[in-house]
Amino acid sequence: MTDGTADPEDRKVHTLTPRSLRGLAHPLRMRLLISLRREGPATASQLASRLGESSGATSYHLRQLAAHGFVEDAPDRGKGRERWWQSAHQGTRLDESLMNDPDPAVRGAVAVYLHEVATLHATEVSTWIGTQHDWSTEWTDSSDLSDYTLRLTPELTTELAGKLSELIESYRPLAVDENTPGSAPVRVHTHVFPTHYTE
Repeated sequence: MTDGTADPEDRKVHTLTPRSLRGLAHPLRMRLLISLRREGPATASQLASRLGESSGATSYHLRQLAAHGFVEDAPDRGKGRERWWQSAHQGTRLDESLMNDPDPAVRGAVAVYLHEVATLHATEVSTWIGTQHDWSTEWTDSSDLSDYTLRLTPELTTELAGKLSELIESYRPLAVDENTPGSAPVRVHTHVFPTHYTE
């Protein structure tokens, strides 16, 4: 399970460990990290304004993220009085083995992390629905919001999730430059999980 913009095999993707997971699994820390990845380097004050938090809170949680290796000083900034921060990685990968870690604190951190990821996904979809009128017909026609129910075994479900990931990654080499006319960042969410529903 990977978030961010980098290939999961890329060295710029941080694979969570029990220690780093506990350092990240906090709603504000995850929002800070996402903001730095998507909008670039910023100071604690700028992030506080961006996220509607106090600069004291953002400063504290940025230091915690730095202690766990998620953020670092922005080398091209910071010539003023305030410290500039940037993300140390392009993405984060959750090793599914952490979900079954014997330490309940680690499993609890996994739950917090996944709930925040799910909340982010829901927010992004809601934002898209609420702002569709701002986009061209080409973009609204190209978007998709679908769901499917299949009766599968765990092995087939693993295969399905893997193929979905492979398909999405096959488009990464085709990604266009940010200055390409008519282009935009495109978010793709995948949710594959068992339920008690009937087909």
